[in-house]
Amino acid sequence: MSNITVYSKPNCMQCEFTKRWLHENGIPYTAYDVTKDELSLDYIKRLGYQNLPVVVVDDGDKHWFGFRPDLLEELKER
Repeated sequence: MSNITVYSKPNCMQCEFTKRWLHENGIPYTAYDVTKDELSLDYIKRLGYQNLPVVVVDDGDKHWFGFRPDLLEELKER
């Protein structure tokens, strides 16, 4: 099973869709609110992202931003 982290913010529809998809598919994840966690915000900026959500798999092995059901589906196979 992969280690999945979702970096998000309040009132972000794509963030909510991503977390809901993971929850509904029984895939455990850790979520960080970048408006309350400056280290998380710095981390995703270092990865080159300015949009949310940012999903990081296996401590940076794979990452992307936005609600991406195609990439989320791949997590079911891990």
